[in-house]
Amino acid sequence: MASVSKTFSQKATDYFTNLKSPGALPNSVRVLNPYKSNAVKKIIGDFYNRFFNDTNERVFILGINPGRFGGGITGIAFTDPIALEEYCGIKNNFIKRPELSSRFVYSFINEFGGTKKFYSGFFISALFPLALTKSGKNYNYYDTNEVYEYLKPYLLSSLRKQQSLGAKKNSVICLGKKNHKYLSLLNKELGYFNNIVALEHPRFIMQYQLNKKDYYIEKYVDVLNSCL
Repeated sequence: MASVSKTFSQKATDYFTNLKSPGALPNSVRVLNPYKSNAVKKIIGDFYNRFFNDTNERVFILGINPGRFGGGITGIAFTDPIALEEYCGIKNNFIKRPELSSRFVYSFINEFGGTKKFYSGFFISALFPLALTKSGKNYNYYDTNEVYEYLKPYLLSSLRKQQSLGAKKNSVICLGKKNHKYLSLLNKELGYFNNIVALEHPRFIMQYQLNKKDYYIEKYVDVLNSCL
């Protein structure tokens, strides 16, 4: 009897719901792991079954690491509790606090054609899939070389395991110019993606380029269409 391939949904649900924190980080950096929560595990199952219940490969879009008010709460990358309910149709009991990156991401998703169309062709995640904080504020995996070197084995493992969910190899979209630098180094070791396309990070756009938001939405949509 031929074995049945796991769906993208099954592989993603297995991956995220079994993520473990990497222990005590240098420089008092804390790891937030939302996937320990039963409520988040249920949301993960609902989300991936809704949008990824097939065996199709997708273009990957990789951010830095989740923010504490977006994916750090919901377990879904760049998706705050408001977007999870309003755009993804998944009710939740989380505090409905907006997150800047999530607001931009769902703006370009809507412009692209909505969640169903977007998620049928793209998988959006983060190079390091757990949220990092220091002194109660968001922290990036590359903010100090000490933290980056400590996390490098986890970053390599994360990239290896996430691409096995069903990544198209021709192109990967990288969010954030500095993130692009590190993804390029990691990809050079692993050799997964043929081309890395860098885009300005959603938080940078919302925080520093808000008056050009429409320009960046159009830029994102153009890049999405060029990678399909």
